[in-house]
Amino acid sequence: MNRRAWLAMLLAAPAWPVRAAGGVGYVASKESPPVLPREFRGAWVASVGNIDWPSQAGLTSQQQQAELLALLDKAVALRLNAIVLQVRPGCDALYASKLEPWSEYLTGMMGRAPEPYYDPLAFAVTEAHRRGLELHAWFNPFRARHHSAKGSVATSHISKTRPELVRHYGKLLWLDPGEPLVHEHSLRVILDVVRRYDVDGVHLDDYFYPYREKDAAKKAIEFPDDSSWRKYQKGGGKLARDDWRRDNVNRFVQRLFASVKAEKAWVKVGISPFGIWKPGVPPGVRGLDATQELYADALKWFHSGWVDYLAPQLYWSIDAPEQSFPVLLKWWAGQNPAARHLWPGLSAANIGPGRRAEEIVEQIKLIRAQPGATGSLQWSIKPLHQNRDGLADKLVRHTNQLPALIPASPWLDKTVPERPQVAFGQDAARTVSVFQWATPSGATPGWWLVQMRTNGAWQTELLPGTQVNRSIRAAGGALPELVAVTAVSRYGQVGQPFVAQRTGG
Repeated sequence: MNRRAWLAMLLAAPAWPVRAAGGVGYVASKESPPVLPREFRGAWVASVGNIDWPSQAGLTSQQQQAELLALLDKAVALRLNAIVLQVRPGCDALYASKLEPWSEYLTGMMGRAPEPYYDPLAFAVTEAHRRGLELHAWFNPFRARHHSAKGSVATSHISKTRPELVRHYGKLLWLDPGEPLVHEHSLRVILDVVRRYDVDGVHLDDYFYPYREKDAAKKAIEFPDDSSWRKYQKGGGKLARDDWRRDNVNRFVQRLFASVKAEKAWVKVGISPFGIWKPGVPPGVRGLDATQELYADALKWFHSGWVDYLAPQLYWSIDAPEQSFPVLLKWWAGQNPAARHLWPGLSAANIGPGRRAEEIVEQIKLIRAQPGATGSLQWSIKPLHQNRDGLADKLVRHTNQLPALIPASPWLDKTVPERPQVAFGQDAARTVSVFQWATPSGATPGWWLVQMRTNGAWQTELLPGTQVNRSIRAAGGALPELVAVTAVSRYGQVGQPFVAQRTGG
């Protein structure tokens, strides 16, 4: 029976449910399942320099897939709910693209596809969703080549096809944000992914204009954008050079947000800027001025609502004298008139001599106590996978005891999904029990929240919206006393659960 016919039969049934052979059945119940906490629990998976995945260039496709599945399974075990996967480290692609060459971090040679062929991003999206994880695609909008890249540059790379848009800067190649065609190219790349892949988010990190390189005499090297600056002036531009650079980045961020929403409104746009906006803000804070070096005015983006979430990189310790974690957290939380998500970045990678895993645990507790902050993002998944200083164990024991749903984004959509209908059946041998569900209209939500209570203990699963059944193999165990199925929209809105109670058996 095809899905359409099954759906019609389920919704047309005069009574629910039909008792299965052997006397086991389920009836509608007025009991309620436990309400899950709402919290973003994410981890970055970096491909540049093979930091996180793949662990090295040149692995077979099977090895790459096995490594990625192990990372996703670790995320599930830690009760995380989102992965931020780097798919464009430097004008290259960890997915099938007609716009940019395959990344050398996959196969060891830029432009060479995985062999045997597969699409890593399509694989990552499918496997993440199968495990109840959101998958956010992470792009570097202006970096053209990282210093960790070792192989030859493919003829299809932008430094070969449009060299006039690329600048040599220290050991890096960089797209010039002052060139309008650079904006067009990077936006086209990002929107191509949004259109073709079922990603849940688009993510940028802290790299806009590059961090300053220094020469042999330790003197800062100026970014070589004289040509685009002169064109701007000749075209009648009146901004000072620093203001012009900031405006270049601001316009890109604004266009990115609007363009993604025009394609798929539910795809979240997130940025993870450097954790300090300006030295002295708030008082006592010292450090790099991101508005003057990276020309990244994250405060303007946050105020303007050009992001769905901001994840400032608060990688410092709680008691850092000039970069206090709680001081910066409170300040960012107070700069949110557009009521967007604040999900600070934490540095698990800094665990080592002088930094214990307990620091991350305490920072998560501070975030939970801070009004306006509703989650965090771990840099990166490697120390979690390694259980560095017992971090993974401590997260499960002290902060992630229960699974969590990602907070809703009501500025995008407030529609509450329908309450589903659920049916139950067993195979002839009564070894496999199947729960099936659908919304009254037949609409497909973003996710199905399935909660089952067996012998008094609740189990929670988040299933893709396209999955409309859940099989349970008896194997000597009892069937759940209660089963609750709830629709969750792509915007995070949660509907009313249908709760079924076991009878007989």
